[in-house]
Amino acid sequence: MSSRNLFFLVLLSAVVNACSITAPFVDRRREAGAQTQAALYVGKSTSTHPAVCYNALTTPYAEVLALANQECIKQKTGSYAVPEKQTSFTCRLFIPNHFYFRCAGATPQKEKVVDIPIMEEIKK
Repeated sequence: MSSRNLFFLVLLSAVVNACSITAPFVDRRREAGAQTQAALYVGKSTSTHPAVCYNALTTPYAEVLALANQECIKQKTGSYAVPEKQTSFTCRLFIPNHFYFRCAGATPQKEKVVDIPIMEEIKK
């Protein structure tokens, strides 16, 4: 294969994968084979403080906040996320920014059962 064709193949591959390269994600990964609970998760995100990696040029803040809200609900540590700080060039090459959140609000509860008293029938 000539170098020109190889260049176009690599360029085509990069264009096809461009959308997934800059997709935001929660910076929380599992370490396979971890012996303790503390070593199980790696990354900057914790269950009460999600950290989202994103590209500020391609990702709107609403999408970053929605990811953090989903993580708070999934971990059952709150019902919404509150932004705390933002850093640059601390994540990956195409996704260089971190946004740190704190889970707040009451945790989602089970539906409450309303106890309605039943009145006795009136006999005629």
